[in-house]
Amino acid sequence: APHGRALLATGPESCLRWWHQPPRRELAPLLWAARQSIGTQAGRLRAEKPDGGSKDVSVQRARKDETLLSAAQKVKEAGRDFTYFIVVLVGIGVTGGLFYVIFKELFSSSSPSKIYGDALEKCRSHPEIIGVFGESIKGYGEATRRGRRQLVSHIEYIKDGLKYMRLRFYIEGTETGKRGTVHVEVKENPEKGRFEVRYIFVDVETYPRRTIVIEDNR
Repeated sequence: APHGRALLATGPESCLRWWHQPPRRELAPLLWAARQSIGTQAGRLRAEKPDGGSKDVSVQRARKDETLLSAAQKVKEAGRDFTYFIVVLVGIGVTGGLFYVIFKELFSSSSPSKIYGDALEKCRSHPEIIGVFGESIKGYGEATRRGRRQLVSHIEYIKDGLKYMRLRFYIEGTETGKRGTVHVEVKENPEKGRFEVRYIFVDVETYPRRTIVIEDNR
């Protein structure tokens, strides 16, 4: 065959053709260039893989941090809500206790205020009290260190398994210089669930001194 040509057979009946074959000296640089290109691409791929892996790790780490942060926020919010709930419960309890004390003090038949009010009304409507002290009878309690007059002073005690209460307060009317000391004692009635009056009497402190009996059930 001539230099640089090869003989090819294209079929059983085909004629022989000459194919141009480059010399080996020309093939060597081509093969070397192809290998260099393949090696460069492979190195580039290997160099890119760590960056992609680091990006994936960063994304996973960021997601993990977000998950932990979200869980911490939920725990914090739950604790804050629980604290608010406890504060509300305490407020409701304190408010309920105050209402109970006020109701018992003002409206219960066993409260000193209620017993004092009933006794004062009986004094105001008693003819002998009006004759001595005049109209517009007012009542008040013991004077404090600051000069204020308390509503009423009272003591409670138990006798024969029953509760007793004694009260003392003062009355004045339109008659100048007239003042009286009111003594009240009540006794618990278990059947009726309230206190009943044992006695109410008034000591007139001005001359002529005397005692006016308003009620005596002893």
